[in-house]
Amino acid sequence: MGQRLSGGRSCLDVPGRLLPQPPPPPPPVRRKLALLFAMLCVWLYMFLYSCAGSCAAAPGLLLLGSGSRAAHAPPVLATGPDGTPLRLPFQAAPATPLAAGKETDEGAASQEEPSPEALDSPSSISSFFSGSGSKQLPQAIIIGVKKGGTRALLEFLRVHPDVRAVGAEPHFFDRSYDKGLAWYRDLMPRTLDGQITMEKTPSYFVTREAPARISAMSRDTKLIVVVRDPVTRAISDYTQTLSKRPDIPTFESLTFRNRTAGLVDTSWSAIQIGIYAKHLERWLRHFPLGQMLFVSGERLISDPAGELGRVQDFLGLKRIITDKHFYFNKTKGFPCLKKAEGSSKPHCLGKTKGRTHPEIDREVVQRLRDFYRPFNLKFYQMTGHDFGWD
Repeated sequence: MGQRLSGGRSCLDVPGRLLPQPPPPPPPVRRKLALLFAMLCVWLYMFLYSCAGSCAAAPGLLLLGSGSRAAHAPPVLATGPDGTPLRLPFQAAPATPLAAGKETDEGAASQEEPSPEALDSPSSISSFFSGSGSKQLPQAIIIGVKKGGTRALLEFLRVHPDVRAVGAEPHFFDRSYDKGLAWYRDLMPRTLDGQITMEKTPSYFVTREAPARISAMSRDTKLIVVVRDPVTRAISDYTQTLSKRPDIPTFESLTFRNRTAGLVDTSWSAIQIGIYAKHLERWLRHFPLGQMLFVSGERLISDPAGELGRVQDFLGLKRIITDKHFYFNKTKGFPCLKKAEGSSKPHCLGKTKGRTHPEIDREVVQRLRDFYRPFNLKFYQMTGHDFGWD
Protein backbone atom coordinates (compact mmCIF):
# COMPACT_ATOMS: atom_id res chain seq x y z
CA MET A 1 0.00 0.00 0.00
CA GLY A 2 2.43 2.71 1.07
CA GLN A 3 5.79 3.54 -0.15
CA ARG A 4 8.54 1.23 0.86
CA LEU A 5 11.44 2.50 2.91
CA SER A 6 14.89 1.24 2.73
CA GLY A 7 15.24 -2.12 4.35
CA GLY A 8 11.81 -3.21 3.18
CA ARG A 9 9.84 -1.39 5.88
CA SER A 10 6.61 0.44 5.26
CA CYS A 11 6.26 4.08 6.19
CA LEU A 12 3.72 2.91 8.77
CA ASP A 13 6.41 0.95 10.56
CA VAL A 14 7.81 4.07 12.27
CA PRO A 15 9.53 3.55 15.61
CA GLY A 16 7.36 4.30 18.66
CA ARG A 17 9.60 7.13 19.82
CA LEU A 18 8.62 9.11 16.70
CA LEU A 19 4.86 8.95 17.55
CA PRO A 20 3.17 11.52 19.94
CA GLN A 21 3.83 10.55 23.56
CA PRO A 22 1.38 10.96 26.51
CA PRO A 23 2.31 13.80 28.95
CA PRO A 24 4.68 12.69 31.68
CA PRO A 25 3.18 12.25 35.19
CA PRO A 26 3.47 15.32 37.44
CA PRO A 27 6.62 15.30 39.47
CA PRO A 28 6.26 14.47 43.18
CA VAL A 29 7.01 18.09 44.15
CA ARG A 30 3.76 19.34 42.61
CA ARG A 31 1.70 16.77 44.45
CA LYS A 32 3.30 17.73 47.71
CA LEU A 33 2.64 21.43 47.13
CA ALA A 34 -1.01 20.75 46.33
CA LEU A 35 -1.40 18.69 49.51
CA LEU A 36 0.31 21.37 51.58
CA PHE A 37 -2.01 24.06 50.21
CA ALA A 38 -5.11 22.00 51.07
CA MET A 39 -3.85 21.46 54.62
CA LEU A 40 -3.16 25.17 54.99
CA CYS A 41 -6.73 26.02 53.96
CA VAL A 42 -8.14 23.59 56.55
CA TRP A 43 -5.87 25.00 59.26
CA LEU A 44 -6.85 28.59 58.41
CA TYR A 45 -10.55 27.72 58.57
CA MET A 46 -10.16 26.12 62.00
CA PHE A 47 -8.15 29.09 63.29
CA LEU A 48 -10.77 31.65 62.16
CA TYR A 49 -13.54 29.53 63.65
CA SER A 50 -11.82 29.34 67.03
CA CYS A 51 -11.16 33.08 67.27
CA ALA A 52 -14.48 34.26 65.85
CA GLY A 53 -15.75 35.46 69.24
CA SER A 54 -12.66 37.58 69.85
CA CYS A 55 -12.76 39.00 66.35
CA ALA A 56 -16.39 40.00 66.77
CA ALA A 57 -15.67 41.84 70.00
CA ALA A 58 -12.60 43.71 68.76
CA PRO A 59 -13.31 47.31 67.67
CA GLY A 60 -12.50 47.58 64.01
CA LEU A 61 -10.45 44.36 64.38
CA LEU A 62 -7.65 46.46 65.88
CA LEU A 63 -7.76 44.67 69.23
CA LEU A 64 -7.87 41.14 67.91
CA GLY A 65 -6.23 38.78 70.35
CA SER A 66 -4.98 41.57 72.61
CA GLY A 67 -7.24 40.83 75.57
CA SER A 68 -6.44 38.76 78.59
CA ARG A 69 -7.83 35.30 78.94
CA ALA A 70 -8.09 35.11 82.73
CA ALA A 71 -10.64 32.57 83.77
CA HIS A 72 -14.01 33.97 84.86
CA ALA A 73 -16.08 31.14 86.22
CA PRO A 74 -19.70 31.58 85.06
CA PRO A 75 -22.49 31.05 87.55
CA VAL A 76 -23.99 27.58 87.32
CA LEU A 77 -27.66 27.23 86.52
CA ALA A 78 -29.34 25.07 89.18
CA THR A 79 -30.76 21.82 87.85
CA GLY A 80 -33.08 19.17 89.19
CA PRO A 81 -32.49 15.40 89.46
CA ASP A 82 -33.49 14.92 85.84
CA GLY A 83 -31.06 17.59 84.64
CA THR A 84 -33.72 20.19 83.75
CA PRO A 85 -33.16 23.79 84.89
CA LEU A 86 -35.01 24.83 88.02
CA ARG A 87 -37.05 27.99 88.27
CA LEU A 88 -36.55 30.15 91.32
CA PRO A 89 -39.70 31.05 93.27
CA PHE A 90 -41.39 34.07 91.85
CA GLN A 91 -42.53 36.95 94.01
CA ALA A 92 -44.41 39.75 92.37
CA ALA A 93 -42.77 43.12 92.90
CA PRO A 94 -45.00 45.44 94.92
CA ALA A 95 -46.01 48.59 93.16
CA THR A 96 -44.53 51.76 94.64
CA PRO A 97 -47.31 54.21 95.40
CA LEU A 98 -46.70 57.50 93.63
CA ALA A 99 -48.69 60.69 93.93
CA ALA A 100 -51.20 61.21 91.15
CA GLY A 101 -49.54 62.73 88.10
CA LYS A 102 -46.01 62.11 89.45
CA GLU A 103 -45.11 58.88 87.70
CA THR A 104 -41.97 59.00 85.59
CA ASP A 105 -43.58 57.17 82.72
CA GLU A 106 -41.45 54.04 82.80
CA GLY A 107 -43.14 52.79 79.66
CA ALA A 108 -42.10 55.85 77.72
CA ALA A 109 -38.60 55.73 79.16
CA SER A 110 -38.17 52.09 78.24
CA GLN A 111 -38.92 52.91 74.61
CA GLU A 112 -35.36 54.20 74.37
CA GLU A 113 -34.13 50.64 74.90
CA PRO A 114 -34.82 48.02 72.21
CA SER A 115 -36.45 44.71 73.09
CA PRO A 116 -34.07 42.25 74.80
CA GLU A 117 -34.69 39.78 72.00
CA ALA A 118 -33.53 42.40 69.47
CA LEU A 119 -29.86 41.95 70.21
CA ASP A 120 -27.00 43.93 68.75
CA SER A 121 -26.30 43.91 65.04
CA PRO A 122 -23.40 41.48 64.75
CA SER A 123 -20.33 42.13 62.66
CA SER A 124 -19.78 40.17 59.47
CA ILE A 125 -17.41 37.75 61.18
CA SER A 126 -19.70 37.09 64.15
CA SER A 127 -22.61 36.55 61.77
CA PHE A 128 -20.64 33.97 59.81
CA PHE A 129 -19.58 32.13 62.94
CA SER A 130 -22.78 32.69 64.92
CA GLY A 131 -22.66 29.18 66.33
CA SER A 132 -19.35 29.63 68.18
CA GLY A 133 -19.18 29.90 71.96
CA SER A 134 -21.98 29.31 74.46
CA LYS A 135 -24.53 31.38 76.35
CA GLN A 136 -23.83 31.99 80.02
CA LEU A 137 -25.60 33.79 82.84
CA PRO A 138 -23.98 37.19 83.45
CA GLN A 139 -20.98 37.32 85.75
CA ALA A 140 -21.30 41.12 86.10
CA ILE A 141 -24.36 43.41 86.06
CA ILE A 142 -24.66 47.19 85.89
CA ILE A 143 -27.54 47.62 88.34
CA GLY A 144 -27.95 51.41 88.40
CA VAL A 145 -28.70 54.16 88.46
CA LYS A 146 -31.17 55.57 85.96
CA LYS A 147 -29.82 58.73 84.26
CA GLY A 148 -26.45 58.14 85.90
CA GLY A 149 -24.45 57.15 82.80
CA THR A 150 -25.11 53.41 82.60
CA ARG A 151 -25.55 53.37 78.82
CA ALA A 152 -22.25 55.20 78.29
CA LEU A 153 -20.41 52.80 80.60
CA LEU A 154 -21.78 49.74 78.81
CA GLU A 155 -20.92 51.09 75.36
CA PHE A 156 -17.39 51.90 76.50
CA LEU A 157 -16.92 48.46 78.07
CA ARG A 158 -18.03 46.67 74.92
CA VAL A 159 -14.87 47.92 73.22
CA HIS A 160 -12.95 45.38 75.32
CA PRO A 161 -12.50 42.07 73.46
CA ASP A 162 -13.17 40.08 76.63
CA VAL A 163 -16.54 41.70 77.36
CA ARG A 164 -19.74 40.50 75.71
CA ALA A 165 -22.95 42.28 76.70
CA VAL A 166 -26.65 42.41 75.88
CA GLY A 167 -27.44 45.67 74.11
CA ALA A 168 -31.00 46.01 75.42
CA GLU A 169 -32.03 46.13 79.06
CA PRO A 170 -33.39 42.65 79.94
CA HIS A 171 -35.36 43.80 83.04
CA PHE A 172 -35.32 40.19 84.23
CA PHE A 173 -34.98 40.71 87.98
CA ASP A 174 -37.69 43.38 88.16
CA ARG A 175 -40.25 42.63 85.42
CA SER A 176 -39.69 39.16 83.92
CA TYR A 177 -38.52 37.03 86.84
CA ASP A 178 -41.38 34.60 86.38
CA LYS A 179 -39.95 33.55 82.99
CA GLY A 180 -37.08 31.71 84.68
CA LEU A 181 -33.29 31.68 84.45
CA ALA A 182 -33.27 29.58 81.27
CA TRP A 183 -35.17 32.35 79.47
CA TYR A 184 -32.80 34.94 80.92
CA ARG A 185 -29.69 33.04 79.85
CA ASP A 186 -31.04 32.69 76.33
CA LEU A 187 -30.99 36.50 76.02
CA MET A 188 -27.24 36.59 76.58
CA PRO A 189 -24.70 36.72 73.74
CA ARG A 190 -22.44 33.76 73.06
CA THR A 191 -19.04 33.90 74.72
CA LEU A 192 -15.76 32.02 74.51
CA ASP A 193 -13.67 30.82 77.45
CA GLY A 194 -12.27 33.79 79.35
CA GLN A 195 -14.88 36.28 78.15
CA ILE A 196 -17.27 37.99 80.58
CA THR A 197 -21.03 38.10 80.00
CA MET A 198 -22.67 41.36 81.13
CA GLU A 199 -26.00 43.17 81.13
CA LYS A 200 -27.29 46.49 82.46
CA THR A 201 -30.71 47.39 83.87
CA PRO A 202 -30.58 50.56 86.02
CA SER A 203 -33.91 49.93 87.73
CA TYR A 204 -32.46 46.93 89.59
CA PHE A 205 -30.81 49.26 92.13
CA VAL A 206 -34.17 50.52 93.39
CA THR A 207 -36.09 47.23 93.06
CA ARG A 208 -36.64 45.67 96.50
CA GLU A 209 -36.55 42.07 95.29
CA ALA A 210 -33.53 42.42 92.98
CA PRO A 211 -30.72 41.86 95.55
CA ALA A 212 -32.13 38.54 96.78
CA ARG A 213 -32.94 37.38 93.26
CA ILE A 214 -29.48 38.10 91.87
CA SER A 215 -27.89 36.48 94.94
CA ALA A 216 -30.03 33.38 94.34
CA MET A 217 -28.69 33.21 90.77
CA SER A 218 -25.07 33.56 91.91
CA ARG A 219 -23.54 35.07 95.04
CA ASP A 220 -20.36 35.69 93.04
CA THR A 221 -22.03 38.17 90.66
CA LYS A 222 -20.10 41.44 90.44
CA LEU A 223 -22.28 44.54 90.68
CA ILE A 224 -21.54 47.96 89.17
CA VAL A 225 -23.44 51.11 90.21
CA VAL A 226 -23.00 54.37 88.27
CA VAL A 227 -23.98 57.24 90.58
CA ARG A 228 -24.38 60.93 89.89
CA ASP A 229 -25.19 64.09 91.85
CA PRO A 230 -28.77 63.27 92.91
CA VAL A 231 -30.02 66.79 92.19
CA THR A 232 -28.65 66.78 88.63
CA ARG A 233 -29.88 63.21 88.21
CA ALA A 234 -33.44 64.19 89.25
CA ILE A 235 -33.49 67.08 86.77
CA SER A 236 -32.21 64.78 84.01
CA ASP A 237 -34.89 62.23 84.91
CA TYR A 238 -37.56 64.93 84.68
CA THR A 239 -36.14 66.16 81.35
CA GLN A 240 -36.45 62.69 79.85
CA THR A 241 -40.08 62.41 80.95
CA LEU A 242 -40.83 65.94 79.73
CA SER A 243 -39.55 65.05 76.24
CA LYS A 244 -42.20 62.33 76.03
CA ARG A 245 -44.99 63.98 78.01
CA PRO A 246 -44.85 67.76 77.48
CA ASP A 247 -48.06 68.24 79.50
CA ILE A 248 -46.63 67.14 82.88
CA PRO A 249 -46.44 69.69 85.74
CA THR A 250 -43.30 71.74 86.34
CA PHE A 251 -40.30 70.29 88.12
CA GLU A 252 -40.80 72.70 91.01
CA SER A 253 -44.41 71.64 91.62
CA LEU A 254 -43.54 67.94 91.51
CA THR A 255 -40.59 68.30 93.90
CA PHE A 256 -42.51 69.50 96.98
CA ARG A 257 -45.54 68.35 98.88
CA ASN A 258 -45.58 71.76 100.47
CA ARG A 259 -43.19 74.26 98.91
CA THR A 260 -43.78 76.88 101.59
CA ALA A 261 -42.73 74.44 104.28
CA GLY A 262 -39.97 73.01 102.07
CA LEU A 263 -41.35 69.48 102.42
CA VAL A 264 -39.81 67.35 99.61
CA ASP A 265 -42.07 64.71 98.07
CA THR A 266 -40.04 61.49 98.35
CA SER A 267 -42.85 59.50 96.73
CA TRP A 268 -41.86 60.96 93.35
CA SER A 269 -39.46 58.43 91.84
CA ALA A 270 -37.20 61.15 90.39
CA ILE A 271 -36.47 62.17 94.00
CA GLN A 272 -36.59 58.69 95.52
CA ILE A 273 -33.94 57.16 93.24
CA GLY A 274 -31.33 59.68 94.46
CA ILE A 275 -31.50 58.52 98.09
CA TYR A 276 -28.65 56.13 97.34
CA ALA A 277 -27.85 55.18 100.96
CA LYS A 278 -31.37 53.84 101.49
CA HIS A 279 -31.20 51.56 98.45
CA LEU A 280 -27.64 50.43 99.16
CA GLU A 281 -28.63 49.10 102.58
CA ARG A 282 -30.75 46.41 100.91
CA TRP A 283 -27.92 45.31 98.63
CA LEU A 284 -25.44 45.01 101.48
CA ARG A 285 -27.71 42.43 103.14
CA HIS A 286 -26.97 40.05 100.24
CA PHE A 287 -23.58 41.13 98.81
CA PRO A 288 -20.32 42.23 100.47
CA LEU A 289 -19.18 45.77 99.72
CA GLY A 290 -16.08 44.44 97.97
CA GLN A 291 -18.28 42.83 95.32
CA MET A 292 -19.73 46.20 94.33
CA LEU A 293 -18.05 48.99 92.36
CA PHE A 294 -19.36 52.56 92.46
CA VAL A 295 -18.56 54.55 89.32
CA SER A 296 -18.74 58.34 89.31
CA GLY A 297 -21.05 59.58 86.56
CA GLU A 298 -19.23 62.93 86.62
CA ARG A 299 -15.79 61.35 86.20
CA LEU A 300 -17.14 59.12 83.45
CA ILE A 301 -17.52 62.37 81.49
CA SER A 302 -14.40 64.24 82.63
CA ASP A 303 -12.04 61.24 82.72
CA PRO A 304 -13.60 58.23 80.97
CA ALA A 305 -10.32 56.33 80.65
CA GLY A 306 -9.64 56.69 84.39
CA GLU A 307 -13.04 55.33 85.40
CA LEU A 308 -12.84 52.56 82.79
CA GLY A 309 -9.47 51.59 84.26
CA ARG A 310 -11.11 51.07 87.66
CA VAL A 311 -13.90 49.02 86.07
CA GLN A 312 -11.47 46.82 84.13
CA ASP A 313 -9.49 46.16 87.32
CA PHE A 314 -12.69 45.31 89.19
CA LEU A 315 -13.70 42.81 86.50
CA GLY A 316 -10.24 41.24 86.42
CA LEU A 317 -9.57 42.40 82.86
CA LYS A 318 -6.40 43.67 81.26
CA ARG A 319 -6.43 47.47 80.88
CA ILE A 320 -7.06 47.73 77.16
CA ILE A 321 -9.52 50.66 77.08
CA THR A 322 -7.41 53.80 77.47
CA ASP A 323 -7.34 57.49 76.49
CA LYS A 324 -6.68 56.58 72.87
CA HIS A 325 -10.24 55.22 72.55
CA PHE A 326 -12.00 58.53 73.35
CA TYR A 327 -12.51 62.02 72.04
CA PHE A 328 -14.63 64.79 73.57
CA ASN A 329 -17.69 65.88 71.57
CA LYS A 330 -18.25 69.58 72.35
CA THR A 331 -21.72 69.57 70.80
CA LYS A 332 -23.04 66.78 73.04
CA GLY A 333 -20.88 67.68 76.01
CA PHE A 334 -19.55 64.20 76.74
CA PRO A 335 -16.89 61.79 75.44
CA CYS A 336 -17.43 59.55 72.42
CA LEU A 337 -15.65 56.48 71.12
CA LYS A 338 -13.19 56.82 68.27
CA LYS A 339 -14.03 53.28 67.18
CA ALA A 340 -17.09 51.43 68.45
CA GLU A 341 -17.43 47.66 68.76
CA GLY A 342 -17.28 45.97 65.37
CA SER A 343 -16.79 49.28 63.54
CA SER A 344 -13.99 51.51 62.34
CA LYS A 345 -16.06 54.72 62.64
CA PRO A 346 -16.45 57.13 65.58
CA HIS A 347 -19.52 56.54 67.74
CA CYS A 348 -21.48 58.79 70.10
CA LEU A 349 -24.55 57.95 72.12
CA GLY A 350 -27.92 58.65 70.51
CA LYS A 351 -29.89 61.88 70.44
CA THR A 352 -31.82 60.82 73.55
CA LYS A 353 -28.61 61.30 75.57
CA GLY A 354 -27.32 64.72 76.55
CA ARG A 355 -30.63 66.59 76.38
CA THR A 356 -30.61 70.25 77.40
CA HIS A 357 -32.09 70.62 80.88
CA PRO A 358 -34.82 73.17 81.54
CA GLU A 359 -34.10 76.15 83.79
CA ILE A 360 -34.93 75.29 87.40
CA ASP A 361 -35.54 77.83 90.16
CA ARG A 362 -32.29 78.24 92.11
CA GLU A 363 -34.16 78.18 95.41
CA VAL A 364 -35.62 74.77 94.50
CA VAL A 365 -32.16 73.45 93.58
CA GLN A 366 -30.70 74.67 96.87
CA ARG A 367 -33.52 73.12 98.90
CA LEU A 368 -32.94 69.83 97.13
CA ARG A 369 -29.23 69.98 97.92
CA ASP A 370 -30.05 70.57 101.58
CA PHE A 371 -32.45 67.61 101.47
CA TYR A 372 -29.94 65.20 99.92
CA ARG A 373 -26.90 66.29 101.97
CA PRO A 374 -27.36 63.91 104.96
CA PHE A 375 -28.14 60.99 102.62
CA ASN A 376 -25.05 61.80 100.54
CA LEU A 377 -22.81 61.89 103.60
CA LYS A 378 -24.13 58.52 104.72
CA PHE A 379 -23.55 57.13 101.22
CA TYR A 380 -19.95 58.40 101.31
CA GLN A 381 -19.42 56.61 104.63
CA MET A 382 -20.99 53.37 103.40
CA THR A 383 -18.91 53.24 100.20
CA GLY A 384 -15.72 54.80 101.59
CA HIS A 385 -15.71 57.31 98.73
CA ASP A 386 -16.48 61.04 98.69
CA PHE A 387 -18.13 61.88 95.36
CA GLY A 388 -17.96 65.64 96.02
CA TRP A 389 -21.62 66.49 95.48
CA ASP A 390 -21.66 68.83 98.48
